[in-house]
Amino acid sequence: MYYLATLVGREGGVLPGTAEFDAEVAKYEAFDERAGDAVAGGAALYPSASAMHVRREGGRTLITDGPFAEQAEVVGGFYVFEAADLDAVIELARQLPAAQDGQVEVRPMVMWSPHEMPGADWWLALLWEAPDAVIAPGSPEWDAGVAEHERFGAKYAAAIRGGGALQPPSSATTVRVRDGELLLTDGPFAEFAEVIDGLYLFAAASRAEAAEIAAAIPLGERGRTEVRRIVELGD
Repeated sequence: MYYLATLVGREGGVLPGTAEFDAEVAKYEAFDERAGDAVAGGAALYPSASAMHVRREGGRTLITDGPFAEQAEVVGGFYVFEAADLDAVIELARQLPAAQDGQVEVRPMVMWSPHEMPGADWWLALLWEAPDAVIAPGSPEWDAGVAEHERFGAKYAAAIRGGGALQPPSSATTVRVRDGELLLTDGPFAEFAEVIDGLYLFAAASRAEAAEIAAAIPLGERGRTEVRRIVELGD
């Protein structure tokens, strides 16, 4: 089964290309070696200052730049793990550097389309939704939403590099490690007013093209899409 592990913390100004960023990457590379085949996807993100947010209001598409003002903490990256059960995923998540000074939200996935090594032109679209507006898998509303995403996927097939949908937020577990002690909380990260409902990875040659693609992703009435550049880490 696939699980999404969202890495959450406060942004400290560590930018790609700096010695501090390289040191952080080295920690995750060491984790990747230990985790081996359990890692089924993932990426590091550029700081949220460069993010775009897409909403729809009154039939209009609104795109704003910069970090999401209502969140003091941000998503810095993600992993997708393939594991037999939640216990195995928690054991992986507790080893992530983000669990030591931030938190890792773990959630089972309904589906996952694996991706290759991210390139310099890759972007991540995180689909956020109000918790009480999340649609349950297998319902008629879910099936209608899947049909919308299939139409989006067909139109932008040349750009899409991967993606996935998640089980409801009630299935989430938040993982922290403090002074060597594992701390688990049922449910998604409590300080986020919204929850991640799915994600896409896609290629775009420019910020304008990334905004165009993101604006076409289906959204719920109260949802939004957060668009972030992915850091190319190389082989």
